[in-house]
Amino acid sequence: MRLQYVPREDPATYDMLCKADSMGVFQVESRAQMAMLPRLRPRAFYDLVVEVALVRPGPIQGDMVHPYLKRRQRKEPVEPISPAVDAVLARTFGVPIFQEQVMQLAVVAANFTPGEADQLRRAMAAWKRKGGLEPFEQKLRAGMAVNHLPAAFAERIIMQIQGFGEYGFPESHAASFALLVYASAWLKCHHPAAFLCGLLNSQPMGFYSPSLLIQDARRHGVKVLPPEVTASDWESRIDAHGAVRLGLREISGLSRMVAESITVNRQKQPFFDVADLAARAGLQRRDLDLLAAADALSSLAGNRRQAAWAATAAVVQGDLFDGLTLSEAAAALPAPSEAENLIADYHSLGLSLRRHPLALLRPQLSARRFVFAADLKTAAHCAAIRAAGIVVGRQRPGTATGIVFVTLEDESGLTNVVVHPELVEKQRRELLGASLLGVFGQLQKEGEVIHLVAKRLVDLSAWLGQLETSSRDFH
Repeated sequence: MRLQYVPREDPATYDMLCKADSMGVFQVESRAQMAMLPRLRPRAFYDLVVEVALVRPGPIQGDMVHPYLKRRQRKEPVEPISPAVDAVLARTFGVPIFQEQVMQLAVVAANFTPGEADQLRRAMAAWKRKGGLEPFEQKLRAGMAVNHLPAAFAERIIMQIQGFGEYGFPESHAASFALLVYASAWLKCHHPAAFLCGLLNSQPMGFYSPSLLIQDARRHGVKVLPPEVTASDWESRIDAHGAVRLGLREISGLSRMVAESITVNRQKQPFFDVADLAARAGLQRRDLDLLAAADALSSLAGNRRQAAWAATAAVVQGDLFDGLTLSEAAAALPAPSEAENLIADYHSLGLSLRRHPLALLRPQLSARRFVFAADLKTAAHCAAIRAAGIVVGRQRPGTATGIVFVTLEDESGLTNVVVHPELVEKQRRELLGASLLGVFGQLQKEGEVIHLVAKRLVDLSAWLGQLETSSRDFH
C-alpha cells in the first residue's frame, strides 16, 4: 500500500500508541518515547508532531517536557503573556517546542528583525560547539523588557533556547517524521504480519532484535513459522494462510546465493530428500551443516540429529554406510530435548519459536518469588517486586544523569528497569555482566507507564546453563 492511501486519523492506531504498544514503530520505539506516549496520549496527527519533537535532548534540557504535559493534561494553566506571544505558543500550550517558534518569539517578544531571528537559529544550532549565544541573550532580555514582558518569562525562554543547543527539531522536520510514525503505527495495528516481515527483511535496524520483534508479533496474534528449505525464501514472507514464514536469511552464516539457489531449484521441482537438495542446489557440506543446525531440513530429514546425519550422508562418498540404510541410522538417533533445541535455535538463528527459555526455568524462579513481567500490570504502585529476565537492552542516555535503563524479557513480555547511579556503581558487575538478571525493586506506576526501580541486582546467568536439567525436571 502506498503511503498516501493509509487512512487518516484512525482511532485504533491512536489507541495502540496511547498504550505505548510501539515496538518497531519508526521514531517512537525507544524507552523514552514509550514512556512519553501514555502521558501525551496522542489522538491526532499534530500530537505525533509534538511527540517526535518533545523527546529530544533540547526540550528535555530546556525543561519544556513537564510544563507541556501538565498544561495538556489541564493540571496547570497556560499563563497569558501577551497577545502576540500567546498566538505563537497557542498550539503548544505556551511552551516553545519547535525552532520556528523560537524565531517567531524573538521577533514578536524581543523586537528582532527576521534576519536577526535567523542568526539566532544558527547560533542555537552551534552555541555548544562554538559559543556565541551570549549577545542574543542580552538582546532578548532587553527586547522583552522594552515590551514589558515578565522577567521570569524572559529567563525561562532563554533557558529553553539554550536547551535547543542540545538538539531541537524544526516543526517541518517533526511533521515529516510524524507522518512516518503514523503510517508505521497504522501498519502495525492493522497488518501486523506484513509489519513484521518488513522489519525482519530490513535488519539490522532499530532498537530491537528479530527475536524481540517476533515475540511481540506473536503476542499480537501473528503466527510465525520457522525457516525451512521446502518453504522459505531468502526473505521472510506471508504464506497463503496469513502466517509469517521466516526467511533463510535468519540462519547465521548462510549466504544469500545459497538461499536463492535453494528457492530457484525448489520452484522447478520439490526436493525429494537431503541428497536431492544438495545435488540440485549445489550445496557444500558447510551449507548443509548450517541448514541442519537451524532445523531447516526437518521436512526432508526429521529432527536436528537426523538432519545432521542426512547432511553427512549426502556428501560423504564410499562405503561408510554399507550394511546400514540411512533411514535405519537416522531412526536410531534420539530427538534433542526441548532445552537442547532451544539452545541450538538461539545459536543458529538468534531466536526460537519454541517455549521461552524462562518457561523452563519458571519453577526455580517461582521458588525465589520472581514474578512474570505481565504481573506488573496488575501490581500496586510502590509494591515490592522481584522480577527476572534475559537482558535484551541497556541504555544510559546523556540526559538521564547517570541512570541506566535495562529491559528484561521473560515468557510473558518485557520489564523496564530503572537503575539509579548509586546502584550502578555498587553493582556494576551484575548490571553489565549478567545475561539473566534478577531485580529486587519497587514498582513505579503512572497510568500505563510502569517501571521497576531496582534496589538490588542478582546475576542469575548460571541458571541458563542448567536448562537441560530444568527440562528433565519439568517433564
